[in-house]
Parts: sequence; C-alpha cells; structure tokens
Amino acid sequence: QVQLVESGGGSVQAGGSLRLSCAASGYRYSVPCMGWFRQAPGKEREEIADIDNNGSTSYADSVKGRFTISQDNAKSTLYLQMNSLKPEDTAMYYCAARWTYCSGGSYPSSFHYWGQGTQVTVSS
Repeated sequence: QVQLVESGGGSVQAGGSLRLSCAASGYRYSVPCMGWFRQAPGKEREEIADIDNNGSTSYADSVKGRFTISQDNAKSTLYLQMNSLKPEDTAMYYCAARWTYCSGGSYPSSFHYWGQGTQVTVSS
C-alpha cells in the first residue's frame, strides 16, 4: 500500500525558510509524477509544484523563484525548499503522487495518493 508522510512544517517569520519532506513507501516502481499542494482556510487545494521521474519540474506563479521541488530517488523522498516565505504562504501542505505524467497546475483529483499534510504558518 502506497504511503506518503510529510514532515518539516512549522511556524516561521516572513522572509524565512522551511524545507518540507515527503517520505514515500509501498510501491515497487517509481511513480511518473509527484507534487506539492497547499490549502489555505476557505480556499481550494492548489498544486504549487510538481516533478516527474526525469527530474522536470513546474511551479505555480505564486511560488516560482522562491520554492524548489526536488526528489531523492534512493531515499524515496520528495522535498520542497521554501525560501522568502510570505504570510500568504500560510496553509496546510500536502504531497501527492500519481501514475500519469505531470502536466503542471493539475487538479487534486488527478492524483492517486496523498499524505496527511503538514502545517506551515508564516507570520508578518
């Protein structure tokens, strides 16, 4: 059974940095696409970054230039390095995986597996 477990969330002041991790287990072959989503209170869940198994990445405009998605296949771990954090980055962050290739800006329903989420709070 595929499991995704996020860690690394927390509280930080504006301008600070955090690195989220997502440990994946339970599947024999590497999934074609993994992504990070976030959901703020009262808002829809949105994809902010994805990476395919060739290492190609895409980002939402709201995080481009500040966030970096990466993966360590040997450790089966997905990362999200978040720099220059802003109060509007406050949200629950989720990692997700799917058996089809990344297409950027995907709907949550297109992903097959989800982690439980990790909270990121940025204060001004």
